[in-house]
Amino acid sequence: MGESLLASRIENLRASIRRDPIVWAIALTLAIIELALSNRYDKFCNELYFIDCGRHPAFGYPDAPPLVSLIAAASQLFGDRTWMVRLPTIASAIALIFLVAAFARELGGNRSAVWMAALAAAIAPAFLLNGAILSTQSFEPLTWTACGYLLFRAAYREDRRAALWVGIIAGIAMEAKYGIGGWALGLAAGILLTPTRRVLRYPQLWYGAIIGIAIAAPSLIWQAMHGFPLAVSAGYSAKYLNLTGTPLQFALQQIRAMNVALAPMWMAGIIAPFVSARLREARFLAIAFVVTVAIFFGVHGKEYYDHAAYPTMFAAGAVACATWNRWARRALVTCAIAVSIVLAPTILPILDPPTLARYLEIPHVRAPEFERQGIGAPLTIFFSNELGWRELEKRVADVYWSLPDEERAHASIITADYAEAAAIDVYGREDGLPPVICLQFAYYVWGDHGYDGSVNIVVRGNQRMLRTECARNELVGRFGVPYAMSFENGDLMICRGLRVPFETIWRSNRLHF
Repeated sequence: MGESLLASRIENLRASIRRDPIVWAIALTLAIIELALSNRYDKFCNELYFIDCGRHPAFGYPDAPPLVSLIAAASQLFGDRTWMVRLPTIASAIALIFLVAAFARELGGNRSAVWMAALAAAIAPAFLLNGAILSTQSFEPLTWTACGYLLFRAAYREDRRAALWVGIIAGIAMEAKYGIGGWALGLAAGILLTPTRRVLRYPQLWYGAIIGIAIAAPSLIWQAMHGFPLAVSAGYSAKYLNLTGTPLQFALQQIRAMNVALAPMWMAGIIAPFVSARLREARFLAIAFVVTVAIFFGVHGKEYYDHAAYPTMFAAGAVACATWNRWARRALVTCAIAVSIVLAPTILPILDPPTLARYLEIPHVRAPEFERQGIGAPLTIFFSNELGWRELEKRVADVYWSLPDEERAHASIITADYAEAAAIDVYGREDGLPPVICLQFAYYVWGDHGYDGSVNIVVRGNQRMLRTECARNELVGRFGVPYAMSFENGDLMICRGLRVPFETIWRSNRLHF
């Protein structure tokens, strides 16, 4: 029985490869590239933070649901491996290629449409980046596209089991990032405004919704019990940090992120369902896309918040573009590949830092930053935040172990931001460092770990302010490496005799130095 099942699956795999050899070639090529480059730089600061959060399992964290953090921590169970933390994102990027190809076929696309859709999902700069770094949005393109695909099958192929899975996948996606709520609103608008609303008659859709809510409930309850810190953080970012820009600026950011040469394809995905009877069943997807983009622009979100909606437009747009003449299709594909090759070194760790710095000086190669913190990054906010973390931890460890035994027994480590705290916590395990104190994100929830404030190693401390906060303070060194974020170069201080008790600091929610 087992052998016959295995033989059947192998035959199905062979049939799939024979049917879509170009899709398989695209997926294999991307997998090789992403895996080969996954260990070139160090972990991104958020990856370190997710690992640290996952080692403190909870139903939620102030800035995110728990799923990505648990995945990150699990990836390091057998040792410090940068490529392992990125393996799930690579798998998600590869799965997206096959899903978008299947979606194009489901929409009536021929072989050309199928492989063109797959290529777009593989080489769009935003999706290349998703495969290169583990983040809360890493799995959004896959889960959002899956929801659109399953709704289509439920409405137009009478596949009621697909309707059930929409809610389940949405619930799982909510445990990774709440952004799918915007896509859900978009899909709801598309369903209500088109004949796709027939799916609302299926009880399986509502059963799936109930299951999805149950899956998402723990993290939502955690947020409610802690005063919805994510909503507070998102509101602050929207008002002070995000560089959403004008509608035109936002649109140009989207066009660049999806590869400017692929713009005709996803734009065709929006327009064709309303002018071509062949694609009229995809109208609800086009409406969902437009509504979702409008929502995220309206809330002053970062330019990548709606990126996960684009694969559905690639699928529909590829079906429309496949009807063009051969030379037009070849021109589109050739230009798209050329653009992605030019931009690839700014997304994937292909070049070493000095070479990358020179490459970014070429006009129009560097993408505009999407948040204020990225302004002035030597190698973009992503690459610059992958440098210097191990060196920082080693410098702190040297200071910590240089303390006399009686001081080290009470010594705390205080950092200015979550990235420094995560690097020291994750890499400091091997050097026996105590848990870090920080007031950002999950570190605020974890508290002061019972330190008495008598001896404190302060990372990136302000010498002038330390003079008023500490009975005695001492400059013991500096940290930083070339091409890291400029603010990740600073002083290491020892503050002895903290004048303000940690309890007071936590009540005021600020560290004065």
